Amino acid sequence: MSRFFDDAKGIFEAAESAYRSGQCLSDTIVLIGPDGAIEMLAGSDWPLDRLAAERGAERAYRVGEAGGRVRLEARAGSRTCRLESESPGQVARQLLGFSPAPPRVETLRLPPAASD
Repeated sequence: MSRFFDDAKGIFEAAESAYRSGQCLSDTIVLIGPDGAIEMLAGSDWPLDRLAAERGAERAYRVGEAGGRVRLEARAGSRTCRLESESPGQVARQLLGFSPAPPRVETLRLPPAASD
């Protein structure tokens, strides 16, 4: 695997572990430069490609939590990656063998068109 994907996996696993241990997981950007220097930014809403270009980073990672899921978005040049954990409720349903209810479909009967 490439350094890009190895870093994405490592950052994601660390965030997931922190979240599972009860720590608050705020949106964080991790930028890695060509020399391996790491810069971390909190709460930036810039697109990763623009932020990486602005800061001279080779690889950019955004990690955070939303709706009980840990999410990671990554970019290195034209390569992108997205990792997302399942929410605790989804994991519990899978472990207990529950499947989601099928979608409810209703048919609406329309009256016949009036003829002239």
